[in-house]
Amino acid sequence: MPSGAGAARGGLLAALCVWPLAGLAHIGQGGMEQLPVWITQALFVLVWGLYIGGGAQRRPPLGPRLCFHSAMLVMGVALFGPLDGLAETSAAWHMVQHMLLMVVVAPLLVLARPLPQWRAVLGARVDVLWRTLHRLSRHPMTCALLHAVAIWFWHAPGPYTAALESPLWHVVEHACFLFTGWLFWWSVLGPGRAAALSAAGALLFTVMHTGMLGALLVFARVPLYSVAESALAEQQMAGLVMWVPGGLVYLLAAVWAASRWLGAQEAPSAVPAPHDSTGRQSKGDSRQSSATGGR
Repeated sequence: MPSGAGAARGGLLAALCVWPLAGLAHIGQGGMEQLPVWITQALFVLVWGLYIGGGAQRRPPLGPRLCFHSAMLVMGVALFGPLDGLAETSAAWHMVQHMLLMVVVAPLLVLARPLPQWRAVLGARVDVLWRTLHRLSRHPMTCALLHAVAIWFWHAPGPYTAALESPLWHVVEHACFLFTGWLFWWSVLGPGRAAALSAAGALLFTVMHTGMLGALLVFARVPLYSVAESALAEQQMAGLVMWVPGGLVYLLAAVWAASRWLGAQEAPSAVPAPHDSTGRQSKGDSRQSSATGGR
């Protein structure tokens, strides 16, 4: 049976094999300035390899397995495919890239529940990290605020332009969106029905502030990120991408969370009072009903 250490070595070897290929693809596009991109590619392959290695020891169900592989495929397309090149010159495509990370990849990773597979390879040494993140995920509004800070900061003109001009800051930007998005969706999709109301509140808050940012980009009279001739039209399209399809995902999730909470409130009242074998209410329950005013 392959050990966890062997699977980890295999994943690391796969990442190191891909790293030089990624470097060759970018040699003519900035040399060592592309080092953060190469590291991101290596980590991408390593994370995927660790999941596959852990899945050999703790096989996940089909649904979560499909969610994980789908999330990684979408992430690969968003970060390393032609979309990344389009995002460098188009604010609209840049926003599509951001929304794919925040409203597609992040929730899919949460639904995939990959922690048991990663832990099967990495062992108990990372339990402190998982426990810390799990405690934080019990506070949906806190996670929503962290996600909001990341969204608003990186869509301010200064940080946005810095991310376009520097591969390092571009990688940091995407890492912020992905990490805070994953933590946010973990907090709103993970709690039981009793905590679904706070999850719905966090989702509605996210609907409102992302809609506000989208509207700001749509109705701005001047371009915020560029002086190119088409910059204002690109910016308006980017705002629509965040405002409409992005907001719709958050809104549908809020409706789902609210329905879970309502279901939890209705469940206790649907439980019938216990009866004895003759079909009559038991004496103890009858006395309790009388004491509380029931007849």
